[in-house]
Amino acid sequence: MKLSKTFTSMLPALAASTAVLLSSPAFAETYGFSQIGSESGWRTSETNSIKAEAEARGIDLKFSDAQQRQENQIKAVRSFIAQGVDGILLAPVVETGWDQVLREAQRAEIPVVLIDRGVDADPSLYLTKVASDFTEEGALAASWLAAETNGVCDIVELQGTVGSSAAIDRKTGFDSVISNFPNMNIIRSQSGDFTRAGGKEVMESFLKAEGGGDNICALFAHNDDMALGAIQAIKEAQLQPAEDILVLSIDAVPDIFRAMADGEANATIELNPHLGGPAFDAIAAHEQGEEVDKWIKANGPLYLPDTAEEEYQARR
Repeated sequence: MKLSKTFTSMLPALAASTAVLLSSPAFAETYGFSQIGSESGWRTSETNSIKAEAEARGIDLKFSDAQQRQENQIKAVRSFIAQGVDGILLAPVVETGWDQVLREAQRAEIPVVLIDRGVDADPSLYLTKVASDFTEEGALAASWLAAETNGVCDIVELQGTVGSSAAIDRKTGFDSVISNFPNMNIIRSQSGDFTRAGGKEVMESFLKAEGGGDNICALFAHNDDMALGAIQAIKEAQLQPAEDILVLSIDAVPDIFRAMADGEANATIELNPHLGGPAFDAIAAHEQGEEVDKWIKANGPLYLPDTAEEEYQARR
């Protein structure tokens, strides 16, 4: 059966129209992203980076801020499943309690990528984890401090959110190194919940409990925001941070570089916030039937005051 000349002449236009439709937002891949919250400057950077990466790739990203509550995250993931998204990015607030909702996503054949934190669940329930090795970060922090103090130091520790993989693993890594030094001891340890206000409040209690700070050699904070709050508490106690009390933390947010440049902090370890690219790449590879590693690592280096001003100007 021959096509009419009129219809044949319309084919290029129809093809072009179809291409436009398929590239329009209605046909774009849709992902859900459940973020922990905005408890720190680093968390905000991560959120902005993932949103920007999604926009650059033409991905329709449905975003949910859990405000540090796991129940909000579970509700968001179930909402994403009900909407039939093509993939889910999950930054879990704590490690435990994810098995059921991950099974629901698996039954719906929606791949889940864990972002910057892990979960205590069967690895078959999620596609991969895109994150730093938190244990390695803690070990690197302790190794630097041991070298800086010749293995003699009484330490106060500001832990992250109780039950989070970042807090658990950073402490594990740090402890594993200082256990080799008999004269390095953690004399106070408490959660500041990864917030600047929490770091300040807990550091104030540490200073009061330890002779106004006379007994403290160094502060190890599980993130920069807690360290920045602690720096304020140290200054209010009429002590000089980075001199009277060494200050070491993790994240590498702009404000900690400002503090180092101002002589108020000693070292930070970078936690890479640009995790959207590897996460989206992992889902794309999975859709093509490719094998995806269960852990895509994104570790950063340790920074010292000598490059702080340059890093601050570049990052702010």
